[in-house]
Amino acid sequence: MRHAKSILALATVAVLLLSPGGGVVAAEPSGARKPNVIVVITDDQGYGDFSCLGNPILKTPHLDRLHDQSVRFTDFHVAPMCTPTRGQLLSGRDCLANGAMNVSSGRALLRRELPTLANAMADAGYRCGHFGKWHLGDNYPYRPQDRGFHEAVHYLSSHIGSAPDFWNNDYFDDTYHHNGRREKFQGYTTDVFFNEAIEWMGRRAAEDKPFFCYLATAAAHGPLFVPEADRRKYEGIEFPGVGPTRQGPVARFFGMIANIDDNMGRLEEFLRTSKLRDNTIVVFLTDNGGTVGVPVHNAGMRGRKIDLYEGGHRVPCFVRWPGGGLRPPGDVAELAEVQDLFPTLVELCGASLPKGAELDGISLAPLLRGEVEHLPDRTLVVQFSRMNQPVPRRGDACVLWRRWRLVGDKELYDLVTDFPQKNNVIDEHADVAAKMREEYEKWWGRVSPRVNEFSALTLGADAENPAMLSPCEWQDSFFDQGHQVRMGARRNGAWNVVVDRPGRYEFELRRWPREADAALDAGLPAAKHADGTFPAGVALPIAKARLSIAGFDESRATPAGDKSVTFTAELPAGRTRLKTWFMDAAGEEICGAYYVYVKRL
Repeated sequence: MRHAKSILALATVAVLLLSPGGGVVAAEPSGARKPNVIVVITDDQGYGDFSCLGNPILKTPHLDRLHDQSVRFTDFHVAPMCTPTRGQLLSGRDCLANGAMNVSSGRALLRRELPTLANAMADAGYRCGHFGKWHLGDNYPYRPQDRGFHEAVHYLSSHIGSAPDFWNNDYFDDTYHHNGRREKFQGYTTDVFFNEAIEWMGRRAAEDKPFFCYLATAAAHGPLFVPEADRRKYEGIEFPGVGPTRQGPVARFFGMIANIDDNMGRLEEFLRTSKLRDNTIVVFLTDNGGTVGVPVHNAGMRGRKIDLYEGGHRVPCFVRWPGGGLRPPGDVAELAEVQDLFPTLVELCGASLPKGAELDGISLAPLLRGEVEHLPDRTLVVQFSRMNQPVPRRGDACVLWRRWRLVGDKELYDLVTDFPQKNNVIDEHADVAAKMREEYEKWWGRVSPRVNEFSALTLGADAENPAMLSPCEWQDSFFDQGHQVRMGARRNGAWNVVVDRPGRYEFELRRWPREADAALDAGLPAAKHADGTFPAGVALPIAKARLSIAGFDESRATPAGDKSVTFTAELPAGRTRLKTWFMDAAGEEICGAYYVYVKRL
């Protein structure tokens, strides 16, 4: 087990930085060396979930201080869902163009040919580390270590407890992936990721290496598991606008944010004591609109996560660089989008765009430096692939232009006179709607040719052999929840794969992951965890299994009590589709194999 105690982490960093030969001892002028970069992105924390942004109950003193010290983009937009936002941040491309447009359904993979922000920073001499949520591909070649990061501590898919995540991870003392290998870490998830990031940044500073740290918390995404001390901060409070059954979840959600805030305070202390603060760019943002806290405070906005209204995609974005010559701290009301961070950070760091990079975002650096007061007039589009309708539909978007929002091609809102978006004025301003539709049609024409072009997982590559495939990547079949596995959801789908090289391949089909150690036809008892109980797992009457890939199609019986069924196939190299089936004794389909372990022999 890896111990990640905060005192130990900070002490280790202090020794590295302050001992003879330890590297950075005193702050250097910002022009003397490249700035370090830290991007912190939290999960499911909305615009209203900050005391500095008007929340009447939640207290976020450390984030409030960062807010007061930063240039704040107040008209800043992301996707209304997590994967699209993360892909746009790291690629600088709109999600329908970069392929990472959904949380599952085979549509969460960032296209392999696109360079990432980490690639750009690494090319400029930076060491790049990722800590926390990735959600842009669990398998080679889409993992963080495949996309430019030198160090990676992350969990799989959308949240801790997702279908491919290590079985029974519960936010406390979990098993994560560390540079491609599973490793157990001690502590609460947010503490672990901040501790690992702080230790890693300290080592890089001791080596006198500039670093790019991408710190993406699991919190405050559900399940709402939180340390007792943080939960108690909000228990017993009556939250306005929240029904009786939701009071407890809000207390837990706010407790998770309180924990994030405490960790932001520890990060600030690290930067201060290590004398890295002046020459470190800190960017803080959230990944989509509000969730659990919306009834308490939503900053006057309509909508929440997955909505196309303002509350679904407007988020805070704070940028601080004390020694970087930025404009004084304050609000900037220019329309900006998460895709803009890629070119912005590349320019601020004196890096270069990777060869062949075509970005949809623009650099905000001139605005941050105070060299200009306004960005070019532009129209932005927020569109993603929905969980229940994964094929993107023309017009299922929010078009943003100046003060206007065209929602779903049928509603037009003027945010200057109607920020809550209560009055549809499309009939009164048909000319505005027509202009925005015209811009959208141009955008749709650029992205639509590839919206149904699926990226493929690679089987048999030296970088990942064996590989575990999960239902998250079933084409256009939504299945990424651990709860779906426990309940035995009767769903199926096909994986898009590339066989790396010809040869013999072994396929081990399972209903439960290996670490659950359960039979194909067995249920599982309820399992207690640090903050509650996981429900019992449903038994399925599996009696037969089938595998189809690249011309190989074979079925066989699965005797009662067997934990897996294995097929061996001779496969040619190249792209193909893999599909599995579990059936009952009568031959009726039940579902696909939730877990397939593939090994090139």
